[in-house]
Order: sequence, then structure tokens, then C-alpha cells
Amino acid sequence: MGAEERISELGLVISDPPSPRANYVPAVRSGSLLFVSGHGPYRPDGSMTTGKVGGDLSLDEGRDAARLVGLNLLATLRRELDSLNRVTRVVKVLGMVNCAPGFVDSPAVINGCSDVLVEVFGAAIGSHARSAVGVFELPFNIAVEVEMICEVDGNPS
Repeated sequence: MGAEERISELGLVISDPPSPRANYVPAVRSGSLLFVSGHGPYRPDGSMTTGKVGGDLSLDEGRDAARLVGLNLLATLRRELDSLNRVTRVVKVLGMVNCAPGFVDSPAVINGCSDVLVEVFGAAIGSHARSAVGVFELPFNIAVEVEMICEVDGNPS
């Protein structure tokens, strides 16, 4: 079963991807690799999850924000490739968590994104190398930002 079929089976809704909020493009392809810019926890209505995890937000709220980021990354992949079935491997994820002082569980927050990628692509394609770091601030005070590198099939989009 491909990723597009899994999305339907899981009942996930992949909305239109958010537009860049600065001078960059959402993704750049180089050979078989697709580098996806950092995405935040933006909802289709334009709102976003903001605040510091471990202060303003609980660990669970941070994890939910990271899951939303994962769905936004999938939306960008779909727009860039026309189908998520063209992803042959999620190679690397870098997750940044806007942390309150003393919060040390950034990996558990970023699991929200990693988990949705594995759910959609399956373990063979969706399991990835990862870094999860806590940071003092993120743009617009968003709770989480994640960027990703994927390997895609040989047909350029």
C-alpha cells in the first residue's frame, strides 16, 4: 500500500501547504534528493501553535504541534511531487522546539512529526535519521519547526 492510500486509510487530511513567510522556496530538488524548508505548526485557517513547550504548552501540546508540522511537510511534498507515492525514503529530519528554560524533552516533542511520517510511509520508507533540539526562540513564536530531506523517484516533477 502506498502513502496516498495510507492517508485515506488513516483518515488524515492534508490541506494546502502553507506559503513561505520570507524569501525562500518551500523545497529544492537536487538529483534524487528533495530538501524541504523548515515548516511550522500552521493550520489551514492561518492560525498557528505558538509558545514555549514546557511553559506555555505541555509536552502533549508540543507533540500535537509537531504532528501538525508533519502534515504540513506532507502537503509540501505532495505539491512538489504530485503524489506522496514518489517518496522512496525519508532520509533526515531536523526538529527544533521552542523551549521554556529547563525543558529537556525535545525528542519526545519531535516524535509527533516522526510518528506521522512512519504512519504514512511505513517503517521501510518513513523511518529516518533525526536531530531534535531545543531552542530559545523560533520565528513568530511558533512552538515547533521541522525541516526534512527525502529521496524521491527519478522522474523530476
